[in-house]
Amino acid sequence: MQTMNKTRHRTVNVGGVDLFYREAGQRGAPGLLLLHGQPCSSFYFRQIIGPLSEVAHVVAPDLPGFGFTKAADDYPYTFDAMAETIGMLMREIGMDRFYLYVHDFGSPVAYALALKYPERVLGLIIQNGNAHEEGLGTPWALVKSYWANPTPANRAKLPEWLNSEGVKHTYVGDIPDHLLPLVAPEGWHLDWERMSQPGLVEIQFRIFSDYGSHVARFPEYAAYHRDHQPPALLLWGRHDPYYEIEEAYAYARELDRVDMHIYDGPHLLLETHYAECAGMMRNFIVNARSDR
Repeated sequence: MQTMNKTRHRTVNVGGVDLFYREAGQRGAPGLLLLHGQPCSSFYFRQIIGPLSEVAHVVAPDLPGFGFTKAADDYPYTFDAMAETIGMLMREIGMDRFYLYVHDFGSPVAYALALKYPERVLGLIIQNGNAHEEGLGTPWALVKSYWANPTPANRAKLPEWLNSEGVKHTYVGDIPDHLLPLVAPEGWHLDWERMSQPGLVEIQFRIFSDYGSHVARFPEYAAYHRDHQPPALLLWGRHDPYYEIEEAYAYARELDRVDMHIYDGPHLLLETHYAECAGMMRNFIVNARSDR
């Protein structure tokens, strides 16, 4: 049995951003870029980095505005800017070809990279990530109204979620009782400790506001899927209060090669099913490599 590589915790300055990231595996192996969502950080991937480092060069950054990454005051906090920052990180560490982890607010960053570097994408690992209108159910109606007309009055109509209870809800909101004991509380406490630092709640709202630009690009993502047909693995937690389960099936409409697994799990599926997901991801990478 191979020995897992130990995870390294690093910070590098790229484009004026002090970017924190976790890294394991051998440089030169197939890249695996793990992109977290809101309100998380690379800590979300703590349980799977080691096992996956046996078959890939694994990199999990804290996106600007999250975790331990620090950006300048004039950083734009758009998903395009984040993708540019992550692109600079990949150049810094020599990650030429890579699998993309498509999840939550990491999805716009992943797809910005896929659209810019389609020839470098080895495959997609989709975990409760949104790229279709099917995923945006009724709760998104107020959000869409705000995106269309971002006035203070429309902002006031949005529910409060950028607080400690909102962060906790991302982990355990709307999930069945039998899953609650599987979710460790450290995740939401760490996320809120970071988000509650001066100015970061407003930065989170700026990032959320830019999600509308991601939704506007859904037709571009569909064209990318149809034209490039990246191999895909879909891992979905069905107790997701944010994205409808129809989103999972929308990928199958466009991708000829998508292996789909729907789990009795939450939006943050790795909190409850990290072992299952790590095994699936490992097999996906090994099999995709042998198919080439």
